[in-house]
Amino acid sequence: MPVRLLSSSVLRWPDQHIVDQAVRRWAETVVASHPEVSRIGYFGSYSRGDWGVGSDLDLVIVVERADQPFERRGGEWDVTGLPVPADILIYTQDEFRSVCQRGHVSSPLMRETTWVYVRP
Repeated sequence: MPVRLLSSSVLRWPDQHIVDQAVRRWAETVVASHPEVSRIGYFGSYSRGDWGVGSDLDLVIVVERADQPFERRGGEWDVTGLPVPADILIYTQDEFRSVCQRGHVSSPLMRETTWVYVRP
């Protein structure tokens, strides 16, 4: 989370490198306990490099299958250890493939995603 220096009123927000490293460590723990995960990445301002104070982290996870409907899947994943607030989109492989084929809605997702884990 952001840090306020004791001697300053300046709020210091975690930079892209810190967030990237945190996501990579988080992904390692996630795949160890969720064998259904095939990909983990982040997109948006941290991936583009235009993050700033208050920016959140946009995560995308692709799983083989899911028991929950799309709208409820994010609640099962603990992101409290990440250094900034995070939103998660969790797609099955079929859903992700479909989203990628749709066009304009998926364009930023496909262009901007920094993949931190791709199952071999």
